[in-house]
Formats: sequence, C-alpha cells, structure tokens
Amino acid sequence: MTLKRYILTMLAVSALSMPFAAGISQAAANDAAAQAVPASTADTAVTNDAQGTSTVIAKAKTGHATARQKTYSLKFDKNAYTKETLKLNGEDVAFRAYRNIVYVSKPVSVEAESMSIFIPEAYFKDGGTVNGYTKKTAPIFLPNGVGGYMPGEIKEPSANDRMSGGANASLVALSKGYVVAAPAVRGRTTAGTDGVTYVGKAPALIVDYKAAVRYLRHNKGRLPAGDTGKIISDGTSAGGALSALLGATGNSRDYEADLKAIGAARERDDIFASQAYCPITDLDHADMAYEWMFNGVDEAYQSSGAMMPRMNPAAGAILPDAEDKLPMMGAESAAGTGDDAAVTDRPDNAPTEIAAAVPLTDAQKVASRQLKALYPAYINSLNLKAADGQALTLEKDGTGSFADYIKSVYAASAQTALDAGEDLSGLDWLTIEDGKAVDVDLTKYAPWATRLKATPAFDKFDLSSGENDEFGTTANAPRHFTGFSLTRSTQPGTSLAPWEDIKRMNPLYYIGQKGVKVAPHWRIRHGAKDRDTCLAVPAILALKLQDTGYDVNFSSPWGKGHAGDYDLAELFAWADHICKASSKK
Repeated sequence: MTLKRYILTMLAVSALSMPFAAGISQAAANDAAAQAVPASTADTAVTNDAQGTSTVIAKAKTGHATARQKTYSLKFDKNAYTKETLKLNGEDVAFRAYRNIVYVSKPVSVEAESMSIFIPEAYFKDGGTVNGYTKKTAPIFLPNGVGGYMPGEIKEPSANDRMSGGANASLVALSKGYVVAAPAVRGRTTAGTDGVTYVGKAPALIVDYKAAVRYLRHNKGRLPAGDTGKIISDGTSAGGALSALLGATGNSRDYEADLKAIGAARERDDIFASQAYCPITDLDHADMAYEWMFNGVDEAYQSSGAMMPRMNPAAGAILPDAEDKLPMMGAESAAGTGDDAAVTDRPDNAPTEIAAAVPLTDAQKVASRQLKALYPAYINSLNLKAADGQALTLEKDGTGSFADYIKSVYAASAQTALDAGEDLSGLDWLTIEDGKAVDVDLTKYAPWATRLKATPAFDKFDLSSGENDEFGTTANAPRHFTGFSLTRSTQPGTSLAPWEDIKRMNPLYYIGQKGVKVAPHWRIRHGAKDRDTCLAVPAILALKLQDTGYDVNFSSPWGKGHAGDYDLAELFAWADHICKASSKK
C-alpha cells in the first residue's frame, strides 16, 4: 500500500481528516527534529583493547569526553563453546553451544542484542550427517522469544517446553540436523545503560532480528556448519509478527539507518522461509478487523486494567514497575481458580484472560460499530484474490466473498476434526452434511469463540495496550498508531507514532515493494479459537503473499487458541520439504 493510500484510508478511519492529517505531519516533523544531530557537534576517537573490542569516545568541541561506548567484534569465535547433550524421545541430541554472542558492534543493550548458536555435534566429524543434511547444507533455524512486544529471550534448547508440551522448537530443530541461531531482541520495556531511555520501542525488535541475520552472513566462512542461504525464522504472537516482518522486509533500506547505528554487519538480511504462529500484525488496521468479527459480542475476557501502565506525573512518562507490567502467563499461573483466573494456557507476555466476562460500555459498543463499518473499504483497497483468481471483497454490511473465504478456512479446520472422528454436532455455527463441514455462520462463531479484547482491541483510547507502549517514545510515553483512536483519545496531549515506524512494523507494506526481497516460503498458523486478533489478519498476509507469487502454507488448526509450536513435527516436515526440494534444483 502506498503512503497516499494509507493516508486516505486512515483519514476515512479518523472521520476527522484535518486533525489526523496534521497529526501525521506534526509527528513526522517532531520525530525528524528529535533525531537531527548536527555532525559538527562532536568528533570521535577510537581506542582498541587486547580482545579486539573498541571504545568509542565522543568529544565535544571543548575536548572533554562526553560518552563512552564499548564496541564488539563481529568475528565469530569458533573455539568458545561447550559440548552438551539433551534427551529427546529417549535419544541423545548432542550439540555444541556458542552462547551470548553480541551480534552488533555498537549494542544499545548487550543482553538484548546477543544470541546463542547451537550446532549438532555430528557435523564436527568427517562426513557427519543428520537427517540427510551435512555441515554445508544444514538449514539455520532462527527462533525468536518475543511475546507481547516484550524483550525476546534466547530460545535455548529444552526438553520441557510449556507451549509445545514437550521439547521446544530449538531442540527439535537440532535433532533434525538444523543449526539453531537463537537471538535475544529488544522489546518495549528494554532500557538503555542510563536506565532512563527506552531503546526497544518500534521498530527496534525487527532491526535486531535483521542484525542477527546479518551477523550469520558476515560469518558464513567461520561458522562450523549452517547454510546461510537457508535461514528459517519462527515466532508466536508478536513474535509471529516479527517472523513475518523479517520474511517480508528483506534488504529494505527503510531499516538501514537503524542497523548502521547499532553496528550491524553490512550484509543481506533476507531469509529463505518464515514460520508465523498467530501473528499479531497489520496493527494499523487490526482494530477494524477485530470488530468486523466480534461486533455484537458485548462481553470481553481480558483482565480489566491489566495492560494499563503506571504514569510518572513529574516526568510525564510511564515507568516500568513489577506490579504494573503486562502480566506474564507462565505455567504456574495458567490454571488458576476464581473469577479472575486465567482460563487458557497462553504464550508468555500475552494479555491476561479472566473467567468472568466484563461488559462493553456504551461508548465501546458505538466504537465497535464504527470500526466494523470501516473495514470493507480497507479490504477492498487491497485487491485480494483467492487461489482461483476470484476477487475477495466485502459489502458495506460486512458480507461478501472475503467473508466467504474466512468461512472456508474455518470449515476446512472443522473438517480435519471431523475426519479425525470428533463429534462437532453441538456447534450451532457449523453446518455439517454427510460428515462434511459445508457452511459456517460467522455471527454465531463469534460468541462461541468469545471476545477477548474490548473495543478498540489494540489502539486503546486510554493508551493502555502493549501495542500503544510498543509505539511509545524513548521516554516511555505511549502513543496512538491509528487516526481512529487518536481522534478519540482520552489522554490529553497524546500524539500519533511516526508514520515511518507504523510502516516498518507492518509486513503488508513491503510485499511487492521494489528493492525488497521477500522470503520465498511461508507457513502461517492461526488457531480456530484464537481471538487475540481476528483470523482475517493472518489471512490477509497469506493472501497478499500468495497473490504476489510466493509459496504459502496457511491454515487454522482445530482446537487451538492463541499459541504456537504445537505442531513441531509438521513444522519441520514442511521445512525439510522446502529445503531439500530447493537443494535438488
């Protein structure tokens, strides 16, 4: 979508065109002014230490040192490893672990910009193979640990993973002969060394993920194993969005200045394939999608106020606090009791779900109707097509061929359950004839699935969502990212995030863009009972990729909610297929 089309679309969304248009211009101007630092204000000097790292000293015109930053070598050290073994299905998985490698030369957060690389031990033996791969042909699996746009931790191989119910994706990948490169990345609560500046706001997480890819390519000749032409990303929820961003934005110059600022290697950052579980993406249109699906469902199950950050009245900024952070859903809290207990096993950092529904307010009901009414124009602007070439559109009332396509995805999901012998006769939203799922009623599906998030789902009027925080300032003040919510904000003095940041967080703006290399292979999953975002959101991503000529494997697994890594056998069967088929060409 062009900038012009985006502005026109969002002007319609805001219903108050002049304030919104001014909001874009002013936000962009403010951002440019904040980042403009005259080159003449400081000189730099560099000193080197015995380990090959450097300290950059910025000097004011007075000659006094004003800041010191340690720089890191981008050369992979093949001797810094430990030998380790884990059990998987009773079998030993032996590997070498190269841990906590800083993958940029000028990190703003050493912990958040480090990664660990794990290599099957078999590749250190002459002629060693695993699953048909050699040290030269082994694909590189690149999982991220992002959830809720919080900092992503290194995904260490583990035999006990909460989401998968067994071994995690990193360990399974090693057992299949993949090299695992697991980076940490910055998130919305990452603070800099001064403890005051927040350095992980949008688009920091995708900048770091790209930098990790560039580090691997920079060390192509030094890595003991791994084919840097076969990098496969993986993530869930906001991590799924991150995986999709990496796959869709290969080599885009939009990120170049940020990559240079952190000292990323000067290499390509396109990848071979992207696996995205329930990606929380297309954020600037996700509120419309959510109400297109859930309008009329007037109770929500997200914990009331759980997302609201704590304000520092003196500084006018939000402070991170253990009591105020977005709750992390771990195994220990996923099976609580009482009205406020979480009722499903959700990913880390996902919004808390409660058992007792909270009614929508009258204002939220009005906003729901307004957002639903705006969605058809957006869908129709995308010019989406089904595999058979049929145009996928919506009528003003929200019905149409695009709605029929969404129904078909749910029907296919139900059919897999029927074929497996499940009894679905009690579902009033599903029409079954002779053992076949032949129709879906979306107006009945929505109350069956239940609404998780109150209106608006993502760009909250009170700036209380994780996404508002993600688009926040370095002073940790949240911002809006849609015209609709900006013009209805309940927080005085708030602003819209810079357009460039909104764009760089949405993969749809890059598919088909000149100068961008999109991953050729995609696997996208969104559970049939996932309502953290609407199925339309990942469906649009899949359709846009498919329409542009990319290989897309998209489905909505039956019985799954907001989760990932639940089908690792199928994931790596797909990965093996695309990797080995490519090698034969």
